[in-house]
Amino acid sequence: MTVSVVLFTSDLRLHDHPPLHAAAEAAHEVVPLFVRDPAVDRAGFAAPNRLAFLADCLADLDAGLRERGGRLVVRDGDTVAEVCRVVRQADADEVHMAAGHSAFARAREARLRDALESDGRRLYVHDAVTTVVPPGDVTPQGSDHFAVFTPYFRRWTSEPLRTPLAAPRSVPVPQDLRSERPPARASVADVSPGLATGGESEGRRRLGAWLSRHADAYETGHDDLAGDVTSRLSPYLHFGAVSATEAVHRARARGGAGAEAFVRQLCWRDFHQQVLAARPDTAAEDYRPRHDRWRRGEEAEEDLRAWREGRTGYPVVDAALRQLAHEGWMHNRGRLLTASFLTKTLYLDWREGARHFLSLLVDGDIANNQLNWQWVAGTGTDSRPNRVLNPVLQGKRYDPDGAYVRNWVPELAALPGPSVHEPWRLKGLDRAEYDYPDPIVDLADGLSRFRHARGRD
Repeated sequence: MTVSVVLFTSDLRLHDHPPLHAAAEAAHEVVPLFVRDPAVDRAGFAAPNRLAFLADCLADLDAGLRERGGRLVVRDGDTVAEVCRVVRQADADEVHMAAGHSAFARAREARLRDALESDGRRLYVHDAVTTVVPPGDVTPQGSDHFAVFTPYFRRWTSEPLRTPLAAPRSVPVPQDLRSERPPARASVADVSPGLATGGESEGRRRLGAWLSRHADAYETGHDDLAGDVTSRLSPYLHFGAVSATEAVHRARARGGAGAEAFVRQLCWRDFHQQVLAARPDTAAEDYRPRHDRWRRGEEAEEDLRAWREGRTGYPVVDAALRQLAHEGWMHNRGRLLTASFLTKTLYLDWREGARHFLSLLVDGDIANNQLNWQWVAGTGTDSRPNRVLNPVLQGKRYDPDGAYVRNWVPELAALPGPSVHEPWRLKGLDRAEYDYPDPIVDLADGLSRFRHARGRD
């Protein structure tokens, strides 16, 4: 009986899973393996919301495997050491895994390849498992990556896509392999109370429901904060519980402007992955330095604390940050507004904002989080690096009735219509009625400070 091992990392699904498909074709039995590696914690990738969502994903993956006659094997420890241990115990000839694109993932892959080959085993790394188009497959002349999205999107759109794979009907797993108990969501402390349920089953349900109910409204409504016709699939894509490739195929089959706008967002995800793969230091360093001297000191720390807590005095900014704290997720327009406010109105380092987001976001992906923050801060790939979003005007535009603000900032729930975006305009006893702070900065002052810092005054 020949045996292959499938190492699951950020690809926690059974549908459209090339490594699992290849392993099943290559051997009589397959070991579906997940390793809980403390190095992930030390690298700062672990956060309560993601750990809880991961527990859901692993439980769902194990249930799906058991329906097919198998089970998930879970081990604790160094990934390379545990994979090699399982390989020897199962007498497996080869290991299959999805390609990773961060510096951490690529270093892990190189270590694993060396260890397996020194023991006479083989490692097969499969592209286009966590992305639609692998980083490096689409490049401009004279460079290893695209630095501008639009030409990347044109090339990406013309790339042929592989056909999604069906989930296997059966997954025979060796019976005598020891497994740790999969982690339970209930064992994770400090989880956001509104955190979504993880797992492939829920992800596929959401994808189907969104395509049938909201796809047509997405092109014109994706920025509507209260309407929220976004797919909310980013956590499932981050953990690989939903295949990005399958999502593109299904959206294109659905058709329409909304579905195409959704596919464009999936392309943004690949775009950031190819930037990070080519420039791994951009996880912490400016992609395009602007020689910023970000504010420091006690006053800056107080402003940062108010921003984190959703007490800036600008209702739409505070609403978005409170949504993040409650759900572990934030509407995309809210992400743009809160990031612009921190980096340009308060002139605080984008890394502080990215760190706060990563501490809470269930979809906290290094490539998308860090490079989106850099895009807004003007140190990334944005062709208009000095644009500043006015939170009052943005609130009135994307939350015109104030419903989003009133939902997340209940102190202001009694304020009618768009007036909720400017509570400081109330006078005297009317203003005193609301337990809500005055703005921590005047928008004109913040804009002037930023323009001066960037040499634009």
